[in-house]
Amino acid sequence: MSLLKKIFPDDPTSYNGSNLAFYGLILFTGLLIWRSSIHFLFWEFGLDDIANIKTLVGTPDPMTLIYLFFSLWGLEQVIRTFLTILVLFKYTGLIPLMLLINIFEWGMRGIYPFTDYFPSISSEYTNGMTPGIEGLPYILFFLVTIFILSLKSKEIEQT
Repeated sequence: MSLLKKIFPDDPTSYNGSNLAFYGLILFTGLLIWRSSIHFLFWEFGLDDIANIKTLVGTPDPMTLIYLFFSLWGLEQVIRTFLTILVLFKYTGLIPLMLLINIFEWGMRGIYPFTDYFPSISSEYTNGMTPGIEGLPYILFFLVTIFILSLKSKEIEQT
């Protein structure tokens, strides 16, 4: 089976990859649920206390706009988390695709600070690193590992 057929299977309800990748995606989905809930519902706490972003002061209050964008980002994460849960329960054949999407997202987080094109938060706006940046190497390693496992076909037993 070709790599493209494993990522975009003809039957999205049939998963032939490793069970470890399936359970790994369940574990990662727990992180997605926590992250998206904080960003969407508790935006002020998530931005100030967890992401270590300094509160900006001005007239009009700039934090209102910043919190709005942070909450909208959380809504996007809630939608993608829902899609991941849908894949886990209904369309398991798309597990490699969901993992690839997450590898791309988390990989881009690591690229942003090293480019002049993408905006990146400098140290004058923060009180420390965000948990996402601190955990980035570990999360990327985990995602790439379970992605590779998701591509591994199960052995068909012959009797």
